[in-house]
Amino acid sequence: MKEFLINILQFVGLACWVEIRTDQPQCTYYFGPFLSQKEANLAKVGYIEDLEAEGAQGIQARVGRHKPSELTIFDEATEFPKSPPKPAFSGQM
Repeated sequence: MKEFLINILQFVGLACWVEIRTDQPQCTYYFGPFLSQKEANLAKVGYIEDLEAEGAQGIQARVGRHKPSELTIFDEATEFPKSPPKPAFSGQM
């Protein structure tokens, strides 16, 4: 029954999710869905502990009503420095 209610809330965008943003690596994670904010807040502690154990830094977490299309959003541009493209053939320079 609980899962049925969560599915309905998720369908209409009213389910609770834990959103966690980290500075290093620069990611946004979504955990859920949950039936209530209380339930999501209780689970949030464990998610933060897991990310800390993996070495994540600058962790910010909040509980809210979301309908994420992706569960993990990784900003590759901040993780790897951009370098100018190299020519495919040495004769192109």
